[in-house]
Amino acid sequence: MTVTTFKVQGMTCGHCVSTVKAAVGSVPGVQAVEVDLATGTVTATGALSEHAVVQAISQAGYAVVVPDSEPVGGQSLPLVGGAGGCCCG
Repeated sequence: MTVTTFKVQGMTCGHCVSTVKAAVGSVPGVQAVEVDLATGTVTATGALSEHAVVQAISQAGYAVVVPDSEPVGGQSLPLVGGAGGCCCG
């Protein structure tokens, strides 16, 4: 079983948490999902594909932050996918 934590940008409220939790929970192999609004993290547990989780979060409208393979100048967290916006404006 794998436990993977993702940094997600754009979550600002409880509805965002519910949306992301449902999206990640629907990914095959995911057995448990924890979303922490304060830290902007999503932790998924199970026999999962990281790519599938990132895609689910992106399709839900949020941006996943992933580390570069070779950070340059301290800039190691580019945004990947997602609209990065909350529904409650």
